[in-house]
Amino acid sequence: MYEAKYGADSDGYLLRTQRSPFWAHTTLQYQWDAARKKAGIIRKLNPYSLRHYFASNCLSKGIPITDVAEWMGHKNIGMTFRIYRHLMPASIGRAAKALNEGL
Repeated sequence: MYEAKYGADSDGYLLRTQRSPFWAHTTLQYQWDAARKKAGIIRKLNPYSLRHYFASNCLSKGIPITDVAEWMGHKNIGMTFRIYRHLMPASIGRAAKALNEGL
């Protein structure tokens, strides 16, 4: 809906200001705080909380870490793995099962 109404710029940015092609950290924080206040959310959450929630849910539902790393903008899966490996404990068991079945 937002893109249909306002469009994206040539680089694909949706959220931009009159002076910048993208929202600066301070703009995002201001908008986030206003939305939290309007929604009555008193818990101290930040935009990064949503990012972490997204990645955690994707990985815990079995979405490949390579895809999540790309969506998160990580240059390689090493960073994604270091942060979220605790959500993939069954991966070792699945790998062992695949090896056993292959033998």
